[in-house]
Formats: sequence, structure tokens, C-alpha cells
Amino acid sequence: MRIIIVDDSRIIQDRLYEMISEETDFRVIGQAYNVVKGKDMVSKLKPDVVISDIRMPGGGGIELLTYIKANFPQVKVIIATNYAYPQYREKCIEEGAEYFLSKAEDLDKIILTLRSIERNGGIS
Repeated sequence: MRIIIVDDSRIIQDRLYEMISEETDFRVIGQAYNVVKGKDMVSKLKPDVVISDIRMPGGGGIELLTYIKANFPQVKVIIATNYAYPQYREKCIEEGAEYFLSKAEDLDKIILTLRSIERNGGIS
């Protein structure tokens, strides 16, 4: 599975990269720090999955999610945020995110989440 990480936190990017890299059938093919670079990477690299934050400089993860689902509907999107408020969750699911995770509570479940996408295509 080919994965792009879009998050403005280097710490989160590094943590996700390390977790994902331990799995032989998952590969991080790109990392971006903002929505503009994230869109560009998705367009060029055609990942299977994008893991994105909600709040980033120059735009947010919901904008990226909407772009992905409009242009690359086969790409699965996992939103991972420190702002795990119900209204964000509802909006992300409405826009097509396969998963919505709290960084504080759920980030350690990223491999299980990717496995679920691998098996089922994702369950919100």
C-alpha cells in the first residue's frame, strides 16, 4: 500500500513514518507539510492512502480531502487531528474520509486502520 502523509508537525510525520515503515507491505511514498504540497504529491504520486491533519498553514485537511475525493475518488483518506471535535468528524465523513482519528487517542491505531482499509476499503 502506497501512503502519503500530510501534516505540518515534523514529530507526527516522523512518528507515522516509523510506524508505517515497520510494515513490509506499506510504504510511505511522500510527505508534505501543507495542503498545496499535499495536492501536488497526490496528483503526481497517485497513492492508495493519504493520512492528513486538519489544521495546517495555507489551508486545511478538509480542503485536501475534498480535492482528493473530487479528483482521485479511489484514494482512501485518514484524517488524524488534535482537533477531534464532533463537527470536524461529521464534516470529514460527509466529505468522504474513510477514517477520522484523534492524534491524542488513536494515532497508535494507524496500522490497524491501514489494515482495515486494505481488507475492506475503510469503515468510518
